[in-house]
Amino acid sequence: MTKPKTCRIYQRVSTSGQDLTRQAKLVSDAEAAGFYVAGVYSEKISGTVASRPELNRLISDLKTGDVVIAESLDRISRLQVADGEALISRITEKGAKIAVPDLIDLSDIIANSTDPLVQIVLEANQKMMLKIALHMARKDYEQRAGKQASGIEVAKAKGLYKGRKADTVANTKIVELRKLGYTIAKVASTLNVSVSQVKLILKKQAAAQA
Repeated sequence: MTKPKTCRIYQRVSTSGQDLTRQAKLVSDAEAAGFYVAGVYSEKISGTVASRPELNRLISDLKTGDVVIAESLDRISRLQVADGEALISRITEKGAKIAVPDLIDLSDIIANSTDPLVQIVLEANQKMMLKIALHMARKDYEQRAGKQASGIEVAKAKGLYKGRKADTVANTKIVELRKLGYTIAKVASTLNVSVSQVKLILKKQAAAQA
C-alpha cells in the first residue's frame, strides 16, 4: 500500500474581525486528494509580516517531502518580492513544496529531467513564475490599502470616521510573545505594530494584574 503524501495546511486572515471558515475546507479537500494532514496552522495576522508565530511553527515542523497547502500564495506572503522569495526559500530549503492554485510547481519535472539545459530553463521559469505571483500578491495588498486609506480620508472629511477598534487578537499575541522571552522590539517587528503600542499593551496588562 502506497503511503499518502504528508501535507501541512496554513490558514491566515489579516485581522481579528475576519474568520477562517472558508479556509477550513482546505483540510477536507486535502484529505480527498489523498494527503495525510500532519498539521493545521491558523492565525490572524497581516501577510506583510515576515515572521509570524504559526507560520514559523509550520516551517519548524516541516519534513522533507511535506507539502504546504494554502488557499492562495497571498495567504503565505504579501511581502515585497525579495522578502517573499526569502520566505519561500525557508520552506523549500526544508525539502518541502508549496501547493497553491496561483503557483505552478515544476520541481518534479525538473528533478526527473535528464537534460541539464532543460533543467536550467525550467528552473528559470519556476523562479520567474514565483516572482510574478509574489508581485501580484503584493500589488493586490497595496491596492487594497490605498483604497482603504482613500475611504478613511473621505469618511474623515464627512465626520464619519471613528477610528479602528482595538485589535484584541494582536494585543493578546503581544502579551504571549513577551512571555516567551521576545524583546519589545522583536514583538513589535513580529506583529508589525509600533514599539509604543507594545509598551502600552504591556503596561495595561501589568496594571490589570496588579
